[in-house]
Amino acid sequence: MLNLGNLSPQEGSTKQRKRVGRGPGSGHGKTAGRGHKGFKSRSGSGVKPGFEGGQMPLQRRLPKRGFKNPMRKEVAIVSLEQLEAIAGNDVITGEVLANAGVIKKGAIVKILANGTIGKPVKVQVDKISAKAKELIEAAGGEVIMVEAVSA
Repeated sequence: MLNLGNLSPQEGSTKQRKRVGRGPGSGHGKTAGRGHKGFKSRSGSGVKPGFEGGQMPLQRRLPKRGFKNPMRKEVAIVSLEQLEAIAGNDVITGEVLANAGVIKKGAIVKILANGTIGKPVKVQVDKISAKAKELIEAAGGEVIMVEAVSA
Protein backbone atom coordinates (compact mmCIF):
# COMPACT_ATOMS: atom_id res chain seq x y z
CA MET A 1 0.00 0.00 0.00
CA LEU A 2 1.36 3.39 -1.03
CA ASN A 3 0.90 6.27 1.42
CA LEU A 4 2.72 9.43 2.53
CA GLY A 5 4.90 7.47 4.94
CA ASN A 6 6.57 5.34 2.27
CA LEU A 7 6.71 7.65 -0.78
CA SER A 8 10.02 7.76 -2.62
CA PRO A 9 11.10 9.19 -5.97
CA GLN A 10 11.30 6.99 -9.04
CA GLU A 11 14.59 5.15 -9.58
CA GLY A 12 17.11 7.40 -11.36
CA SER A 13 14.99 10.55 -11.12
CA THR A 14 17.14 12.22 -8.44
CA LYS A 15 20.87 12.58 -7.97
CA GLN A 16 23.15 13.95 -5.27
CA ARG A 17 24.07 17.62 -5.57
CA LYS A 18 27.71 18.44 -6.36
CA ARG A 19 29.55 18.92 -3.04
CA VAL A 20 32.30 21.39 -3.83
CA GLY A 21 35.26 22.52 -1.72
CA ARG A 22 35.54 19.23 0.19
CA GLY A 23 39.19 18.39 -0.40
CA PRO A 24 41.27 16.93 -3.23
CA GLY A 25 39.73 13.45 -2.98
CA SER A 26 36.32 14.70 -4.03
CA GLY A 27 37.50 15.95 -7.43
CA HIS A 28 36.03 19.37 -6.62
CA GLY A 29 38.44 20.58 -3.97
CA LYS A 30 40.82 23.57 -3.80
CA THR A 31 39.14 26.10 -6.14
CA ALA A 32 35.77 24.28 -5.96
CA GLY A 33 35.10 24.37 -9.71
CA ARG A 34 35.52 28.17 -9.89
CA GLY A 35 38.87 28.23 -11.69
CA HIS A 36 41.76 30.52 -10.73
CA LYS A 37 41.34 34.23 -9.95
CA GLY A 38 38.92 36.57 -11.65
CA PHE A 39 35.59 38.11 -10.79
CA LYS A 40 33.60 34.86 -10.85
CA SER A 41 35.99 33.09 -8.49
CA ARG A 42 35.43 35.56 -5.66
CA SER A 43 32.83 35.13 -2.96
CA GLY A 44 29.81 37.37 -3.30
CA SER A 45 30.48 37.85 -6.98
CA GLY A 46 28.25 36.94 -9.87
CA VAL A 47 26.90 38.73 -12.88
CA LYS A 48 23.66 40.57 -12.17
CA PRO A 49 20.52 39.56 -14.10
CA GLY A 50 20.33 41.49 -17.36
CA PHE A 51 24.05 42.40 -17.39
CA GLU A 52 25.48 42.02 -20.89
CA GLY A 53 29.19 42.61 -20.31
CA GLY A 54 29.02 46.39 -20.48
CA GLN A 55 26.86 46.44 -23.62
CA MET A 56 23.68 48.47 -23.23
CA PRO A 57 21.23 45.91 -21.75
CA LEU A 58 18.14 44.88 -23.68
CA GLN A 59 15.87 46.37 -21.02
CA ARG A 60 17.41 49.81 -21.66
CA ARG A 61 17.66 49.43 -25.45
CA LEU A 62 13.96 48.78 -25.97
CA PRO A 63 11.58 51.74 -26.26
CA LYS A 64 9.42 52.51 -23.25
CA ARG A 65 5.67 52.73 -23.79
CA GLY A 66 2.68 53.94 -21.84
CA PHE A 67 2.16 55.71 -18.56
CA LYS A 68 1.45 54.39 -15.07
CA ASN A 69 -0.53 56.91 -13.08
CA PRO A 70 0.71 56.84 -9.47
CA MET A 71 -2.47 58.65 -8.34
CA ARG A 72 -4.80 56.04 -9.90
CA LYS A 73 -7.70 54.93 -7.72
CA GLU A 74 -8.84 51.31 -7.97
CA VAL A 75 -12.60 50.92 -8.26
CA ALA A 76 -14.19 47.63 -7.16
CA ILE A 77 -17.05 46.69 -9.46
CA VAL A 78 -20.13 45.02 -7.96
CA SER A 79 -22.95 43.57 -10.06
CA LEU A 80 -26.65 43.56 -9.21
CA GLU A 81 -26.56 39.75 -8.89
CA GLN A 82 -23.88 40.04 -6.19
CA LEU A 83 -26.06 42.56 -4.34
CA GLU A 84 -29.06 40.25 -4.49
CA ALA A 85 -27.00 37.41 -2.98
CA ILE A 86 -26.37 39.48 0.20
CA ALA A 87 -29.70 41.34 0.25
CA GLY A 88 -30.55 40.19 3.80
CA ASN A 89 -28.75 43.17 5.40
CA ASP A 90 -30.61 46.41 6.09
CA VAL A 91 -28.04 48.71 4.39
CA ILE A 92 -25.38 47.31 2.08
CA THR A 93 -22.20 49.38 2.50
CA GLY A 94 -18.61 48.87 1.34
CA GLU A 95 -17.83 47.30 4.72
CA VAL A 96 -20.67 44.77 4.34
CA LEU A 97 -19.44 43.90 0.82
CA ALA A 98 -15.88 43.46 2.12
CA ASN A 99 -17.04 41.17 4.94
CA ALA A 100 -18.99 39.11 2.40
CA GLY A 101 -15.79 38.74 0.33
CA VAL A 102 -17.18 40.56 -2.70
CA ILE A 103 -14.58 43.37 -2.64
CA LYS A 104 -11.35 44.22 -0.85
CA LYS A 105 -11.58 46.31 2.31
CA GLY A 106 -11.38 50.07 1.77
CA ALA A 107 -11.97 49.96 -2.01
CA ILE A 108 -14.12 52.47 -3.88
CA VAL A 109 -17.36 50.68 -4.78
CA LYS A 110 -19.21 51.07 -8.07
CA ILE A 111 -22.41 49.16 -8.86
CA LEU A 112 -23.01 48.19 -12.48
CA ALA A 113 -26.24 46.85 -14.01
CA ASN A 114 -24.91 43.35 -14.65
CA GLY A 115 -27.78 40.90 -14.22
CA THR A 116 -31.12 41.58 -12.60
CA ILE A 117 -32.35 42.29 -9.10
CA GLY A 118 -35.70 41.22 -7.66
CA LYS A 119 -35.30 41.98 -3.95
CA PRO A 120 -35.53 45.53 -2.57
CA VAL A 121 -32.08 46.52 -1.31
CA LYS A 122 -30.76 49.67 0.33
CA VAL A 123 -27.22 50.41 -0.82
CA GLN A 124 -24.73 53.04 0.29
CA VAL A 125 -21.93 53.27 -2.30
CA ASP A 126 -19.41 55.66 -3.86
CA LYS A 127 -20.51 55.28 -7.50
CA ILE A 128 -23.38 53.68 -9.41
CA SER A 129 -24.38 53.50 -13.05
CA ALA A 130 -27.65 55.17 -14.07
CA LYS A 131 -29.12 51.84 -15.27
CA ALA A 132 -28.23 50.08 -11.99
CA LYS A 133 -29.81 52.88 -9.95
CA GLU A 134 -32.94 52.66 -12.08
CA LEU A 135 -33.19 48.86 -11.62
CA ILE A 136 -32.63 49.02 -7.83
CA GLU A 137 -35.29 51.70 -7.41
CA ALA A 138 -37.68 49.75 -9.69
CA ALA A 139 -37.27 46.72 -7.39
CA GLY A 140 -38.29 48.87 -4.40
CA GLY A 141 -34.75 49.56 -3.17
CA GLU A 142 -32.95 52.76 -2.27
CA VAL A 143 -29.57 54.21 -3.30
CA ILE A 144 -27.56 56.44 -0.97
CA MET A 145 -24.44 58.07 -2.43
CA VAL A 146 -21.37 58.45 -0.21
CA GLU A 147 -19.52 61.76 -0.58
CA ALA A 148 -16.03 60.96 -1.85
CA VAL A 149 -13.23 62.38 0.31
CA SER A 150 -11.06 64.59 -1.92
CA ALA A 151 -7.31 64.67 -1.37
